[in-house]
Amino acid sequence: MSDFGKKWFGVAPLFNPKDGATIITPDGGGRGSWVGGLSALHDEGTFYLFYRERRPIGEGRGWRCHIAESTDGLSFTTAWTATKEDLNAESIEAGALVKSLEGKLRLYVSYVDLDDRRWKIAMIEGETPADFSASKRTVVLTADDADSEGVKDPYVAIVGGRYYMFTHYAPRSLQPTDATEEELHGTGNIFATGKGRGSSGLAVSNDGFHFDWVGDVVPPGDGWDEKLTRVDTMVYIPPVFTVFYSARPNVDVTYEDNTGVAVSLDLVNFHKLTPDKPALVSPWGTGALRYMDAVQLGDEIWYYYECAGEDESHEIRLNRVKVAS
Repeated sequence: MSDFGKKWFGVAPLFNPKDGATIITPDGGGRGSWVGGLSALHDEGTFYLFYRERRPIGEGRGWRCHIAESTDGLSFTTAWTATKEDLNAESIEAGALVKSLEGKLRLYVSYVDLDDRRWKIAMIEGETPADFSASKRTVVLTADDADSEGVKDPYVAIVGGRYYMFTHYAPRSLQPTDATEEELHGTGNIFATGKGRGSSGLAVSNDGFHFDWVGDVVPPGDGWDEKLTRVDTMVYIPPVFTVFYSARPNVDVTYEDNTGVAVSLDLVNFHKLTPDKPALVSPWGTGALRYMDAVQLGDEIWYYYECAGEDESHEIRLNRVKVAS
């Protein structure tokens, strides 16, 4: 039933985190053992799911990533795998899957480059995941491109024929002026240090290779999202674009982010609907619910997300929600 009678226009539905299905679990249990950083795509009857595996710090961090395939969106089979060694990386984090305008499958993946210990984003493409080669990746966005100390965790969508890449980044304007190189990059992850803050920015491109930096779009706030914000996914219910963003208040809860909501009519100016508290929190473990992606199919939205379990490990879950029409 339509919600137009209530004068509700362009409202993206949420879900109860207690519901849904577990899709993928980590090999190990306990805090620091995760699968997530995911991206989901549906094309001509096939679901594609990118995700990375992470081990606790000291045991490998983000050490491997996969693209898996499915015909039902529930049971996935691995189609492609790359390790951090394949990417010359210290750690791998989130990626973004998109079908290019030329009909190829593209993966935009973020990782810490061993050469400078800064996060960057590279693109790999092929007709199918089996065609992907980490050695043939093309770097499409670096820290300097965004006047920052690192860029990671892309979300990519094609809108009106242009590629929009939302990315988590560490603007130099938000870093302490007296911070040393060791304080910022000594751990190989500026986003997990006590120094500075992270934000969500936007870059655009006509071809998906050459991106122009637009600037900040969903900055950190003053409360639960004070430490960093990261756009994870987008839902379009005309005329409103709704983004779901992960965030955290401080370094003490690093990696255990929750999810908030912001809306826009133009993909540049956003208004947060959740300035005071998150919209989505796991009922288990640390409460982490982050790195969500949305696939709009017919009258449903399929929400895939990384979620804390009872043992504080992170698994990938799915919730399907009806959209009012």
